[in-house]
Amino acid sequence: MFEMGIPIILIFIAILLIITNIRVVPQAHSYVIERLGAYESTWQVGIHIKIPLIDKISEKVSVKERVIDFPPQPVITKDNITMQIDTVIYYQITDPKLYTYGVENPLSAIENLTATTLRNIIGDLELDDTLTSRDIINTKMRSILDEATDPWGIKINRVEVKNIIPPEGIQQAMEKQMRAERERRESILRAEGEKRSAILVAEGQKEAVILQAEAAKQSAIRESEGQAEAILKVQQATSEGLKMLKAAEVDKAVISLKSLEAFARIADGKATKIIIPSEIQGLAGLATSISEILNSKQSS
Repeated sequence: MFEMGIPIILIFIAILLIITNIRVVPQAHSYVIERLGAYESTWQVGIHIKIPLIDKISEKVSVKERVIDFPPQPVITKDNITMQIDTVIYYQITDPKLYTYGVENPLSAIENLTATTLRNIIGDLELDDTLTSRDIINTKMRSILDEATDPWGIKINRVEVKNIIPPEGIQQAMEKQMRAERERRESILRAEGEKRSAILVAEGQKEAVILQAEAAKQSAIRESEGQAEAILKVQQATSEGLKMLKAAEVDKAVISLKSLEAFARIADGKATKIIIPSEIQGLAGLATSISEILNSKQSS
């Protein structure tokens, strides 16, 4: 029975060893496997079995994108202004083997590399360029860091300059400059508003004068048209009267009588000088003689 129990015990131990050496690699992770101290393979997502006492999981690596927020670093600009700049780096492990064996402390290496790269870039820029060139700084740093970390199995996806903190004296000067700039813009806007208001008032007055002149013009035109129409009516009436006289075949005596009537109306006016045609003078003398004869008969 003892001889029969030994194989059973060995089988049980073998099964126990296999079960205890089964490993499941979760999503977004990789395991670096060493065999007898040397790199053997990299396990990806799924179930794996390692050889007991021979294989060892050297490193469990997460391949998710990571974020590092470094503390502010002192840098000096080209015009000798010392400021504090802190950065945020987004990186991802693309090769677990290189990440495990490439560098001793990858995070510390990235931090030191970021600080030196940032100092080199800012050293070529002046203060104003540093404050307005964040995109340029981010692009340069990402390119340099990505190239430097490639042998470590790390890819730099993004670099962002989080804060740029100039010295207190520079901040006060910048605030004064911004205040002066805002006051200047306010003065310009006020002047433009007053200018626009004056232009609108002048345009309104101009339109009012034009409308008044147009109204006077239309009034004069209507008055002239009325006078012309009145004259035309008078002329038409005179013409019709002459036509009627001609149609009635009026003799000379009637015409002379009408002339006397017109002369009488003229004489009743205030004219100081009156020129009397010879025909009317003769008729007037005849009328006077007749009047005297009638008067003498009445008196007798």
